[in-house]
Amino acid sequence: MRILISNDDGYFSPGIAILAETLAALGDVTVVAPERDRSGASNSLTLDRPLILRRAANGFRFVNGTPTDCVHLAVTGLLEEQPDIVVSGINFGANMGDDTIYSGTVAAAMEGHLLGIPAIAVSLASKEGANFPAAARVARELVERYVRTPPPQPMLLNVNVPDVPYEALQGIEVTRLGKRHRAEGVVKAKNPRNQTVYWIGSAGGAQDAGPGTDFHAVASNRVSITPLQIDLTHPQQIDVVRAWMAE
Repeated sequence: MRILISNDDGYFSPGIAILAETLAALGDVTVVAPERDRSGASNSLTLDRPLILRRAANGFRFVNGTPTDCVHLAVTGLLEEQPDIVVSGINFGANMGDDTIYSGTVAAAMEGHLLGIPAIAVSLASKEGANFPAAARVARELVERYVRTPPPQPMLLNVNVPDVPYEALQGIEVTRLGKRHRAEGVVKAKNPRNQTVYWIGSAGGAQDAGPGTDFHAVASNRVSITPLQIDLTHPQQIDVVRAWMAE
């Protein structure tokens, strides 16, 4: 089995190292990740300059670009054979609800999906990072399930794992994305040159976090698996817009 691994935290992150080590038992693993933290890069492609691919001492390859660049470069130019699956992560922090729009972790998996490859984005849902092995074990089990029982349709899965030991997990739940409150305002400050600078404010707290959502599952120590789609068409508004344009 050929497994392509990427992330948005950078090739040096602890999450990608343990993911690669864990999945290596299942087949041929290739790691192509950003050279630095590109959290929040979403689905951006680098089109204004060439990309450079380098190899780290541990064999990981890294790119001076975005998570999407990494997967696109790997699949369309680096690898001699197409991967059987793309796994992105393990992200240091949750990617739930509205986070998925901005997430580079999800974007790397999404690029694989766009290129016709089953893909999984895996995140450890805390900023403490105490239980990466548990998230890696969940990722391995999902890849094993894919091999054992291939899904009937191509899938793009967003997986969030509570930051608890594997034995403390309360099962797996297939969920929908929840929704956050509006983000906090930007934080204005002065840099050493007395220029005004702005920091993006913190994400809002969970607003839609009831049963069935990714927020609710993780809060209950269950692994959240949300199937995602790329089609942004709003089908319920097609007739509304047609009628509006006809006025």
